[in-house]
Amino acid sequence: MNPSNDRYSRLMMAAHWLTLILLIAIYALIELRGLVPKSNPLHDAMKSWHAMAGLTVFCLTFIRLSIRNVSAIPPITPILSDWQHRLARAMHLTLYAFLILMPLLGWLTLSAQDKPVPFFAWEWPALITPDKALGRNLQDIHEIIGNIGYFLIGLHAAAALAHHYILRDNTLIRMLPGQRSGSVHQPRDRSSH
Repeated sequence: MNPSNDRYSRLMMAAHWLTLILLIAIYALIELRGLVPKSNPLHDAMKSWHAMAGLTVFCLTFIRLSIRNVSAIPPITPILSDWQHRLARAMHLTLYAFLILMPLLGWLTLSAQDKPVPFFAWEWPALITPDKALGRNLQDIHEIIGNIGYFLIGLHAAAALAHHYILRDNTLIRMLPGQRSGSVHQPRDRSSH
């Protein structure tokens, strides 16, 4: 599963970057849907694609957790302080909770609104009986946590860049494809130019 002890396995990297691509699609679909008139069939199609991408993230998150459970986690070098390690762990737990909770809330919302829960060629079963008031409340919660998601994803990206360019450790490199060494990013020697 992990041929290099200084980087995540290719499978873990693929799952990580696929999750990011799906999250971009999820947010783009829901934000751009407002530009499409409700009478246009594309409006409903974008809602369906949003739901399907969200449920794909839901499934992918459990696959990621399984891969993480059986793969070695490459160490961060230089080693983080205790508070940095605890903060990083809390951030990862929060992100995984977000990746599970958001699709689950979407599934519950559609179920409460008595709407189909599309998943490509299939339809997932309703989790709860129809209840329009509950459906509205769940949708509000889904949207609030979705807005918090912008902050979480941005903070995760900013932290990775801070580790790379400020702390100068290998946190980011461990998840980047194409680089095989465990070396930390070093500034380019400009004297040779």
